[in-house]
Amino acid sequence: MHGKMMKDLKVLFVGDIIGEPGLRFFSNHIKHMREKYHIDATIVNGENVAKNGRGIIPSDMEQLKKLGVDVVTSGNHVWAKNNIHAYLESNTNLLRPANYPSSCPGKGVTVFSVNNMLVGVVSLQGRVFFRELTDCPFRTMQTILSYLRPQTNIIIVDFHAEATAEKQGLAFFLDGKVTAVLGTHSHVQTADERILPGGTAFISDIGMVGALNSMIGFKKESALRAMMTQMPHRFEVEDEGPFVLGGVVLTIDTETGMAKKIERIRFVADL
Repeated sequence: MHGKMMKDLKVLFVGDIIGEPGLRFFSNHIKHMREKYHIDATIVNGENVAKNGRGIIPSDMEQLKKLGVDVVTSGNHVWAKNNIHAYLESNTNLLRPANYPSSCPGKGVTVFSVNNMLVGVVSLQGRVFFRELTDCPFRTMQTILSYLRPQTNIIIVDFHAEATAEKQGLAFFLDGKVTAVLGTHSHVQTADERILPGGTAFISDIGMVGALNSMIGFKKESALRAMMTQMPHRFEVEDEGPFVLGGVVLTIDTETGMAKKIERIRFVADL
């Protein structure tokens, strides 16, 4: 770099935003979070951001864009609202899991520019305990790397998966090849954030944005009835505070593309 020191890149990745209350809480506090951590780019998982906590619609994407979100990742609920399918086909700032069949709307990988640098983002879904018959996330990622690596060495992976072992497995498989492997889907933040030996940041689950005294963002009463009776119940988004915002801040070496630091964020407040 001819003696010029390159500035580290700081990326905020926020966990699943749950329904209208979660989106409102995110809207109210994201500016402060960006300023506090000197954030250059923001990525969120938005598959539960729709008003009823399931799926995402184009107007949700427009609001997230206005709030400065660069890329929205997703998972198995991304297809819940039919009117998002056309949006997925014509936009690259919302990702569906890359290991769904190629005939599904949208893409699972994108590249965006921040501070004159390219950042790759990948959305993947796990297979353990999922009913969807997705392709192997490990082999899918191998193919994606052959496409991304010639463009950038900064690659952030959202692995939307149930099993911690599967998440750990993908992280070790990709250690030294990507910047970060960040788990989503369980909505419960884990305390295992670390930099792996090859320089890849990892955490099993970054958490959620939603009501603290809820069951993964939904009213506990309906969830408990479903568990105790084994009968189907409609889950309702919990709108009583306090609320929690879970995520991580990545500090990235822009020369190597490896993570220098991963900091777990857990912010609790009323709306």
